[in-house]
Amino acid sequence: MRTITLPDGRTVPALGQGTWRMGEKSALRDKEIAALRHGLDLGLTLIDTAEMYGEGEAEKIVAEAIKGRRDEVFLVSKVYPHNASRAGVEAALARSLKRLKTERIDLYLLHWRGSVPLAETVEAFEKARADGLIGGWGVSNFDVDDMEELLAAGGEACATNQVLFNIAERGIEYDLLPWMNEHGMPMMAYSPIGQGELPETGLADIARKHKASVFQIALAFVLSRAGVIAIPKSANVEHLEQNHAALKISLDEEDLFTLDKRFPFPDRKRPLSIL
Repeated sequence: MRTITLPDGRTVPALGQGTWRMGEKSALRDKEIAALRHGLDLGLTLIDTAEMYGEGEAEKIVAEAIKGRRDEVFLVSKVYPHNASRAGVEAALARSLKRLKTERIDLYLLHWRGSVPLAETVEAFEKARADGLIGGWGVSNFDVDDMEELLAAGGEACATNQVLFNIAERGIEYDLLPWMNEHGMPMMAYSPIGQGELPETGLADIARKHKASVFQIALAFVLSRAGVIAIPKSANVEHLEQNHAALKISLDEEDLFTLDKRFPFPDRKRPLSIL
């Protein structure tokens, strides 16, 4: 498994598993747990979740999936912005730890910016890290100006920024991704293969060339970017295996040229896309 190194020296898989929309339907619970476990078997040991997902139900799904295998997993969760105060982080983190049935979250993220001052959130995260409740912290849905403010607020220990990034949503390549690479901070890409709506034009020929699906090519593109961790969500075992197989796809210069023509590199600053 290809890995990415975080600023604190820890390594994580370049391809993990997302859990957005998991835990929302009880009828799918067993299937979702089985899929996450199968992902672990494939080496997709980074699992990303959030207190927002299913209002905590996704964290419960994750807890069942990693039962007896916690030491294999790099566990990521996220806190609501309205819970990002000193007292709010303490309480929200305690709830997440209880739902996840663990004593420690490996990486704890601010889900998006809210009204709580960044300096206060950083202080709360640093206290949680000092107390051994989290291994590190980061942010999500932050643009360049947000990241600059974060550093000015004492956030030099930020480990990652999780943002929307896929072949049809390349805006961050103009400034945010270069900024993060310059600061030695990996980026975590959510929805790296979109929401099942990727156009085949510009992908189908390359997919045939590599004997792959268009979604595998889209994922391979994201994985080809320096310092990027991809966290596609799937509750389908077959799709998980296809995601894993995308790690073996090596896009050549001709492929990348074709993709750049169909999905152009951004030529100007664009508002940060958020789902």
